[in-house]
Amino acid sequence: MYETFEHTADLGLRIRADDLNSLFAEAGRALFSIIVENPEDIRTVEEIPFTINVIDVEELLHDWLTELLFTFHVHRRLLVKFDVNIQASGLTAIAGGEKIDLKRHEISLEIKAITWHGLKIVQTPTGWMAEVIVDI
Repeated sequence: MYETFEHTADLGLRIRADDLNSLFAEAGRALFSIIVENPEDIRTVEEIPFTINVIDVEELLHDWLTELLFTFHVHRRLLVKFDVNIQASGLTAIAGGEKIDLKRHEISLEIKAITWHGLKIVQTPTGWMAEVIVDI
C-alpha cells in the first residue's frame, strides 16, 4: 500500500508493506503510479534485471528508485511488476513493463530526482514503512 503527501514544491510517497522485499516492490509501483496516469494500461511484455550493491537499507531504497527513474528517462520504459530480493549485500530485482507508447500511456508527472530529504525506512509493529520525497 502507498499514498502520496504534499511537500512544498515536491511530492512525498509513504509506502507500507509486510516485509522489505514487498516494501521495495511497492515503492516501484508507487513511483510509476505518479509518473503515468493510467498504470493499469502498462503491459509486462519485457523484463529488466537490476542489481544494486549497497548495504544501508535507506541508501538502497534511494538507489533503487533512482535506477527505476533512470530506466524511465533514458530507456523510456514504464514498469509495473517488481520481483525484489534484498540480501545482506544489496538488492537484485526483475521489473516488468514496456516501452512508453504515448497512444496508450498518459504521462502525468515529470519526476526530476529522488531526494535524500526526509528519506526513511522504519520497521513498525505491522511491517515496514518508508517515506520518500521526489523532486517534481
